[in-house]
Amino acid sequence: MNVSEQQTGINRRLVLTGLIIGMFFSALEQTVVGTAMPTIIAELNGFSIFAWVTTAYLITSTVVTPIVGKLSDLYGRRLLYLIGVIIFIIGSGLCATASTMEQLVFYRGLQGIGGGMIMPLSQTIIGDIFSAEQRAKWQGVFGALFGLSSVIGPFIGGVIVDSISWHWIFLINVPFGFLSAILLYIGLKNENLGRKIEKVSIDYLGIITLVPGLVMLLLVLNFGGDKFAWTSGTSILLFGGALLFLVVFGLVEKKAKEPILDLSLFKNRVFATTNALGFLLGLGMFGAIMFVPMFMQGILGVTPTQAGSTMTPMMIALIVASIIGGRLLLKLKFRTVLTTGMLITVLGFLLMSTMGPESKEFTAYLYMVVMGFGMGLVMPTLMIAIQNEFPKSRLGAVTSASTFFRSIGGTIGITVLNAVMNQSLQGNMKDVAASESNTAVAQVLKALSDKTDSLFGVLVTPDVLQLPQEIGKAVISAVEMAWSDAFTTVFLTGLIFISVGVFVALSVGSGRIKRDHEIENEQKEASMDPAYTE
Repeated sequence: MNVSEQQTGINRRLVLTGLIIGMFFSALEQTVVGTAMPTIIAELNGFSIFAWVTTAYLITSTVVTPIVGKLSDLYGRRLLYLIGVIIFIIGSGLCATASTMEQLVFYRGLQGIGGGMIMPLSQTIIGDIFSAEQRAKWQGVFGALFGLSSVIGPFIGGVIVDSISWHWIFLINVPFGFLSAILLYIGLKNENLGRKIEKVSIDYLGIITLVPGLVMLLLVLNFGGDKFAWTSGTSILLFGGALLFLVVFGLVEKKAKEPILDLSLFKNRVFATTNALGFLLGLGMFGAIMFVPMFMQGILGVTPTQAGSTMTPMMIALIVASIIGGRLLLKLKFRTVLTTGMLITVLGFLLMSTMGPESKEFTAYLYMVVMGFGMGLVMPTLMIAIQNEFPKSRLGAVTSASTFFRSIGGTIGITVLNAVMNQSLQGNMKDVAASESNTAVAQVLKALSDKTDSLFGVLVTPDVLQLPQEIGKAVISAVEMAWSDAFTTVFLTGLIFISVGVFVALSVGSGRIKRDHEIENEQKEASMDPAYTE
């Protein structure tokens, strides 16, 4: 049976179009909202909890990912994808009606459940409808969608807010969500054709131990050191609760008939190494690059508008590399592409760590292109490698696991590197204060060393200091140096995680994509075996 015959009854053109629409708008939502947030805060008067608008979406989308992956293996992708789109549409519509920040936070959490279902299922469906060779070509394109959404998201958000209303950044999802759902519903109508329907065993105990464990973990990672101290009773309670629930979850999964996360999968070398690599990439990447726009505006002096588009060169490089990487996989081993991508990312991090107050904007953009190109080679390859290793009956679980570990890595990375930034900044400020010969300047610097949260505001609007010109200039110069050195420390810390990832990439193994003609030849040879049954 050849590849095309295996896909009888599935309209790949409709499915592909539906996936592109669904994935693009789901990814776009995560970048558009940030642009509209100042306007939303002003209208809803919710500055004190505005961070929850993003956090609520992050928590629910992350928590639902491993669950929906496993359920899609049991019930099929079509049903779960449609449910995800409907939840996302309902959440989007409700967000547009929010009259208070509390309502918006709740609705964003609901929207996140839908988004957390759409993204991993889209990747899984790609694995279902395409052969390994075709998958390599298309995964790069889908990886490029994420980069494209990051590039145009802030622009679209700004246009919508300025021209219409912030409510429309949510309402725009509704018609396109319905279109995606309709196309998938029609295109996958024969998804289960020939599939033997068996009694399904749902791992309820796994779900009720995993969900609270992840929620507690994500809460403490997002708000520890900010809303409450790391050593506070709240932090200890959340960490302890998360640990307890996740340990119980691990014990439950060992005995479950259909575990949400089959721990035996980690015995597979490709599964273990690619997820470890995705975790490390998220750990180093997301935590470090969030400081780049701040560096560009605070240290290099670009305008807020320019700072908002700072990541564009990196994302364009990521798009190009994603497409190139997919093609390279048709000729090279996974290990080769992953290791090359990680080495280029290491170079990018190393170059970014050399940035300082004397650096030029062009230099920063060039370094970000290097970093983006490396990440663009790695990210789609991780998904292709893991899908290549398992049968289609398990693609939901392994694909969602890949998405999940990268997301958790990013969350932890943001927390860790933010703490590194604050600690380094505080230490740097105390050092420059101690070495300052001018007593007046030293006193100001010492006072600012305990207010690291306000240092970026000092760099952007130095007039807030209300100091004599000579003293103010000396203070700003010292703050710039302290902030720049802290930025270097952050990237060097991220570099450690990425460097470890190089060794993980080398241990992936010698696997590679089998071309369609190779698979057909193997099937022909097998069919000649008297013991072969189709």
